[in-house]
Amino acid sequence: MQTSLGQPTTLGITFFMIFVAVSLLITYWAARRTKTTTEYYAAARSVTALQNGIALAGDYMSAASFLGIAGMVALTGFDGMIYAVGWLVGWPVLLFLIAEPLRNLGKFTFADVVAYRLRQRPIRIAAAVGSILTVLFYTIAQMVGAGTLIKLMFGLPYEAAIIIVGVVMLMYVLFGGMLATTWVQIIKAILLLGGVTVLMLLTMAHFHFSPGELYSAVAARFGQAALEPGKLISNPLDAVSLGLALMFGLLGLPHILMRFYTVPDAKEARKSVAWATGFIGYFYCIIPLVGFGASVLVGREVIAGIDKGGNMAALLLAELLGGVPFLGFIAAVAFATILAVVAGLTLAGASALSHDIYVNVVKGGKATEMEQVKVARTATIFIGVLAILLGILFKGQNVAFMVGLAFAVACSANFPALFLSITWRKMSTAGATASIIVGALLATLLIILSPTVWVDVFKNPVAVFPLKNPAIISMTASFVTAFVVSLLVPDKEAEAKFSAERIRTYLAAGAE
Repeated sequence: MQTSLGQPTTLGITFFMIFVAVSLLITYWAARRTKTTTEYYAAARSVTALQNGIALAGDYMSAASFLGIAGMVALTGFDGMIYAVGWLVGWPVLLFLIAEPLRNLGKFTFADVVAYRLRQRPIRIAAAVGSILTVLFYTIAQMVGAGTLIKLMFGLPYEAAIIIVGVVMLMYVLFGGMLATTWVQIIKAILLLGGVTVLMLLTMAHFHFSPGELYSAVAARFGQAALEPGKLISNPLDAVSLGLALMFGLLGLPHILMRFYTVPDAKEARKSVAWATGFIGYFYCIIPLVGFGASVLVGREVIAGIDKGGNMAALLLAELLGGVPFLGFIAAVAFATILAVVAGLTLAGASALSHDIYVNVVKGGKATEMEQVKVARTATIFIGVLAILLGILFKGQNVAFMVGLAFAVACSANFPALFLSITWRKMSTAGATASIIVGALLATLLIILSPTVWVDVFKNPVAVFPLKNPAIISMTASFVTAFVVSLLVPDKEAEAKFSAERIRTYLAAGAE
């Protein structure tokens, strides 16, 4: 197949410029309405359930979902679908377990909930560590996808592409805050759902709109093994570990959790999760069809030849089925996807540094509105520069796989402490702090020692830790640490406040 990827095209550049111009106009509009901390972090709690549901879907349907899953299914077959299923099944858990307590107890970050009846200082420091590690791992994947995409579309060096994406994203977050980020997410989610739907329909038209005919074509070309598990993940323990990370990681993602503070109350929070689940469920049902279609119509050799991680499979399929104009549109959608998700992640990382560390730890909760916004913007620049550097370091990795590691950190560092602080009376300050620190550091250490980093990045012959995803070890260790330390170092004051916390959780008495 002859492809124009790697050569700049007028249509591709035009679509890119249109999206950047529209999103910068939104940023200008939002900047004029963003003066206070509530406006900067939570869009003044003025977002409706439908708007937040679409924005949640936009935040979640990242480069990993679009480029990564399509590429993984195209290159490995059935095993790539594990990511699509795993990322979807966490949403009902989020709806019934976390959404309402989070909105009623918190203000700007998930640490507000964990620290509600516990001592602020140790919890805030530990939660900021967990949040920032999660954000950085997640951001690496988005930046790798962005760098590869811009390099192929404009023929720019990978490193220059990463810097361009970082600078544009910083403009959104620095000036527009949560309001601009929300509307960029909404536009991006609509474009992504529409673009992938058209791509799926064009693909299925080649197989008379019969999934069975598509799967038969896959089996005929790559053998029955392409439709069976075991190629990408052959170790059962690794499969369970990955499943745990994908299912429970959602419940610890800072940029998803802080979206519940943008709606007026808990009822709107629940409704927004229901909307998001519908949009996300639809997306994850159709994206594997795109991946299988790419493997048959484009071919694995061509896909791997363009990018060894398979991240360009959807774009190659778009060019094959809709020509250069459709490729330009889909590439612009992918670019919008990456930019919007990185903006949300950067805002979450900045809020952890400024709201949790500076305002509540350094200033003891006594900082002026102007001071808080200024620190948040400084933290945004710090996170943005770090994201650019890490994106350059992790060049060439599959983006879906990298996000799987971010989920491992999230489910190990943030989820156990958040869940137990809401549901277990005996959860103490020492237990929550130790749980977050053990989960965050153990997950990060095991990822570094795993084949993903120790072998693929550092080029060592054998990995120290055998599993590719550490969640089964690190999340379990985090829960055990929380139980053991809370029982060894009890917190009577926190136990006494548990009943009052439950009243606020379910009746919203005193919620902002």
